[in-house]
Formats: sequence, structure tokens, C-alpha cells
Amino acid sequence: MLRSRLALGALALLGCAVVAGSLTLIGQDKDPASAGDPHGAAELERILGEADRVLERQTVLHRREQARKRLAARFRPLPGGVSPATLKKIASCESGGNPRAVSANGLYPGKYQFHPDTWRSVGGTGLPSRAPEVEQDYRAATLLVKSGPGQWPVCGA
Repeated sequence: MLRSRLALGALALLGCAVVAGSLTLIGQDKDPASAGDPHGAAELERILGEADRVLERQTVLHRREQARKRLAARFRPLPGGVSPATLKKIASCESGGNPRAVSANGLYPGKYQFHPDTWRSVGGTGLPSRAPEVEQDYRAATLLVKSGPGQWPVCGA
């Protein structure tokens, strides 16, 4: 929907430019081609290029948003009725809530400072710090349901 509204906006902008160019041309006695058309065609090309860039950017943003929605749907709802507030408390204590954090000794990456073996035990692949934040939340909730808050001895209490 956003994409179609932006496309309409770009077309409206183009329409305004064409009308403005036509009005300018109406007031001129010379043929624009013979006058070198200093503003007409060049301005129209600039506006068309800008409209293309706007539409391309909006397409990219739309695709990213759709990917985020699919990812969120895949990892929601949280298992076992774990609340986001509980996870936020743990993550804040463990990593300051930073999903890309890595412990000082390098052994515990991610928002919840998972050991890679623990991460794999709850279905994760790769490194937690490279997983999307929504997946880290889901895996932490899974671990909390499976093993309790003792998995985070300082922060889970």
C-alpha cells in the first residue's frame, strides 16, 4: 500500500513538472529545441531520475519490511508464555540488550550471552550474535522454559 502511494506521489510530481514545463514553453516564442531547451528536457530527465530513485528505495524498504514481518511471525509467540519484560531484564543485565555483543573472553556471544553449545541445544545455528534479535529472544525464551532462570545465574534471578 505504501509503495502504491509513493508511486502515485512520484507520478504527481512528474505531472507537476510536465505542467510547469508546458507553462514555461507556452510563454516562449521560440521552439525549445532551437533555444537549446535549457530547462525543459533536462529538468524532466532530472525529475524522472529522482522519481526512479524514490520508487527503487521504496521497493527496497518494502522488501525489508516484508522480510522482518516473516521473521517475526516465525519466532512469535514466545514459547511457554515467557514475557518480553522477563527477557528484556535478562538481556539488559547480560549484554546491555545488545544483540551483537560478545563477552570479554569471546565465549558468549549475543544478546543473552549464549554459549554456542547452549545455543544449538535450543535450535540455534551459527553464532547467536549473528542471528536476528527476534530469534535470539525466541531461543532465550525456549531455554528459560526448558531449564529455568539458572542458565543466567546472575541475571536470571
